[in-house]
Amino acid sequence: MNPRILFATTAGVGHFSPLIPFAQASIRAGHEVLVVGHAGAAATAARAGLPFRPLPEPSDEEIARFREGQAGLSVVEAMGRAVSELYVRMYARTALAATLAAIDEWRPDVVVRESAEFSSVVAAELRELPQVDVGVGLSIQADMLAPLAAPALDELGASLGVPPGVGERLGGAPSLTMAPPSLADPAVPQGRNVRRFRSVGDDPPAPPPRSWGDPDAPLVYLSFGTEVPSPARDYFPDLYTTALAALGELPVRVLATIGERRRPAELGPLPPSVRVERWLPQAQVLPHAAAMVGHGGAGSTLGALAAGLPMALIPLFADQPHNARRVAELGAGIALEYGAGSTSALGGAVEALLRDGSYRERAIELAAEIRALPPVDEAAQLLAAMAAREPAAAG
Repeated sequence: MNPRILFATTAGVGHFSPLIPFAQASIRAGHEVLVVGHAGAAATAARAGLPFRPLPEPSDEEIARFREGQAGLSVVEAMGRAVSELYVRMYARTALAATLAAIDEWRPDVVVRESAEFSSVVAAELRELPQVDVGVGLSIQADMLAPLAAPALDELGASLGVPPGVGERLGGAPSLTMAPPSLADPAVPQGRNVRRFRSVGDDPPAPPPRSWGDPDAPLVYLSFGTEVPSPARDYFPDLYTTALAALGELPVRVLATIGERRRPAELGPLPPSVRVERWLPQAQVLPHAAAMVGHGGAGSTLGALAAGLPMALIPLFADQPHNARRVAELGAGIALEYGAGSTSALGGAVEALLRDGSYRERAIELAAEIRALPPVDEAAQLLAAMAAREPAAAG
C-alpha cells in the first residue's frame, strides 16, 4: 500500500510554498498526499495541483487585534509573540479539531508541517504519528521556534491530555529545507536532524515578452512577496511607488509583481520603463533578470540565489532582517534598512549590483552550492521510510 503523507500549513504563501516541492515529490513517488490548511491557502494548493482540505481560522477581527498588539515591538519580541499568540493560541487552537478529524478520516502515515503550523503537532502527538518539519526560513526554524511555542503548545496539548514537553519533542523531529548551509544564520540553532534538498527544476523559461521592455536594457525584477501588499498592512502603495520611482531613473527595465489582492492601477502613473503584474511564476522571470529587489522573504531570496541573481533587499518583518543580513554577509547582495531614505538609496544599490561583478559572482557560487544538494525526490524516500517506521530514516 502506498504511504499516505499529510501536509499541514497556515494560509500565507510564504509558509505554504516550502511544502510544495516535498508534496509534489511525494506524488511523483506514488505516495498519497493531502494538504490541510487555512482556507486562504486553497488557491495556492490548486495552482500547485495538490488536493486540499480547508481548516477553520480566526476571524479578521481577532487577527486585527493581534496586529495592533504587535505595534512598537522589536523584531525579536514581535516574532516571539507571533509564535505563541498567533500561530498557537489563535491559528492552532482554531484548527485543531478539524486537523484531528482529517487525520482520523484520512489516516495518514506521516505528518509534514511547515514551521509555523502547530495544530498538526498536537494532533500527531495524540495519534502517535511521526512528524517532519519543513523550514519556512533560510535558517532552520524548528529548534528556533519550538522554545517560543512551548508554553502555549503545552497549554493546548493539556486540554486534550497530551503530556507536557511538546516543544522539546518537536525540536527533535526531522527538519527538511531547500536552503543550502551557507544561508543559515550562524546565530540560529540548526536543528538536530536537518536534511537539505534542491528543486528538481522547472520547465525552461519562455522568451521574455516584448511588454517587459527593451531587451538591450538589464531587467530588474521587484517583488515584495504576497504578505507585504496585504490590505492588513500599510506598506502598499507607498513602498512600491517610491521604489519604482527610484528604479525608473536608472537605465534598466523594471518588472514588478504586487500580489493578487492588489491591482496595478492602484499605483498610479509609473515611469515608462516599469511594467507591473499581479503575479508571475518566479521561475519564468528570474532567468531573464540581472538583479532582484525584494524584502528578504525566504522563498524569493532562495529563488533569486538559485538563479545566481544578486539582490538589493529592504527587510520589513519576521525573519527578513536575518535573511537580508546573511545575503549581504555572503557578498551576494546589499541590505538596506527600511525607513526614511531606504528607497532613495535603492537606485544606488542596484547600480552597484550591476556595476560590481563580485555580487553576481558570489550569487553564482551560491547557486552552485544549491545545485549540489540532493534532489527533493530523495525526501520522498525519507518520508516513505518514516511511514514504514524504519528507525534509520529519522536519524
